[in-house]
Order: sequence, then structure tokens, then C-alpha cells
Amino acid sequence: MSTPGRKLFLIDADNVAVEVIEKALAMKQALHGPIHVKRCYCSADFAVKNLAFLKENSIRAMVNVTAGKNCTDIALAIDAVQLCEYEVPTVVVIIGSDSDFAPLVMHLRDRGCRVEGVGQEGKVGAESHLAYDDFISLPVGRGRTAKSSAAAPTAAAPPPRRSSRAPAPAPVPAPVRPRLPAVPADVERWLGAVPGLASGESVELKVAAEALRKEKLLSRNASSTTLFKKHPDWFELMPSRQPNSVRYRRSS
Repeated sequence: MSTPGRKLFLIDADNVAVEVIEKALAMKQALHGPIHVKRCYCSADFAVKNLAFLKENSIRAMVNVTAGKNCTDIALAIDAVQLCEYEVPTVVVIIGSDSDFAPLVMHLRDRGCRVEGVGQEGKVGAESHLAYDDFISLPVGRGRTAKSSAAAPTAAAPPPRRSSRAPAPAPVPAPVRPRLPAVPADVERWLGAVPGLASGESVELKVAAEALRKEKLLSRNASSTTLFKKHPDWFELMPSRQPNSVRYRRSS
């Protein structure tokens, strides 16, 4: 199936893993046909780290050198409006888990665009999908373990050859790693309420707070920042000044 007209594929790299971007691109190209404009709004570190992926998929990196909060969101929104100013595309696909894109989505729909969204499972807010014509959440890492752990059948080993050489010395046993401390009960409850944390990915504080309040683990007026600071060994707040996201330290 191929959708006629110009198609845009705009990525907010601050809120989704590369695996989600790859899945979303394959899915949307299968649904709509070739994508005419593919742009990734990201930091310089992301662009360098994922240069091979961007080149392979002909995605243009729109590097944002400003490190302030929501700078990537704003850059994507400005670009989207400019791209639709003179020639209205048929479909605009926004890859990002942030619910802040709702005003942009409504503006593009007012111009006559069909706007589809793709987010990362565990990071998407409860109301993120409401403004879009279509919205899906994609998981990260599912199925990889099963594929990698399936052992291929092996032939029977031949009998060992006798040798006149002296037997090799016994291998030195590897040192025993110290066991990690048990996860506190309240930390386990938080991880269960906010699935994105357990994977080791960073999660927006407002998304985490929304999930915790839904499970009645955080009161309406309480701060999620204060909550996660109770366990600094288990959670990292980023950036250190005026944090807007949290990461689980011991996901491995």
C-alpha cells in the first residue's frame, strides 16, 4: 500500500530509543510507501553515536547545540510548521513520547494533514495519543532474549585423542562477584508502576509521576523528584539541576 502525496517523518530523539525509530520507519514505509522528508532532531552526541543508522536510512540529523529543557521539541515544531507552510503534506509522522506535541498536531491537522504518532512503550503519557489521527506505542527489547538464547543443534563431539603430553594445569576459578543488595520493596513497586524505568531508559518525570499517581504510589500534590531522591543509589535524576527525567541505575 502507498499513500499519494508528500510524507514527512520527524523524530524527537530525546524520548525514544533507536530501536523504536527503526521499527516505526519500517512500519510507516510499509503502510504509506517512500517517505520524502526524514529528519531527526537530536544532540550532537546522539548524531555521532548513531551516524551509521542515520546514513543507512537517509535520515537528516538536525543537531541542536542548546541543552535547555524542551529545546528539541521546539526545534521539531518550528521545522514542521515551516515544512507545511507552502506545500501541505499528505501525512506527517511524529516519533516521540512527549505529550507536549499536542498543539503542533492540532495545527497540522487544521492545515489538512493527517498526523500519526509513534511513542516508546513505558514513556508515553496517558493523554499523548488524543490529538493524533493515529498513535501507537512500540516496545523496546522484546523478543531479543528468546532469539539469542535459542541454541542451534550441534553434532556429537568426537572422542578425545590420547596424548603423551602432560595434562594441562587446571583453570583458575574466576573470582566470585559480590551479590547486589536486594531491591527495596518501594523501589519494586515504582518499577512496576513505571515500566520504562526497568529497561534502564530515562523516563520523563511528569510521565513517571502520572503513572505513580495512577497506582496511588504518589499523592496528587507530592513531588516525584522528592520521591526518587529517597533512593539515590537506585535512581538518577537528570540533569542534576532542575531535573526533568529519571533513570533506574540497576537495570542490569
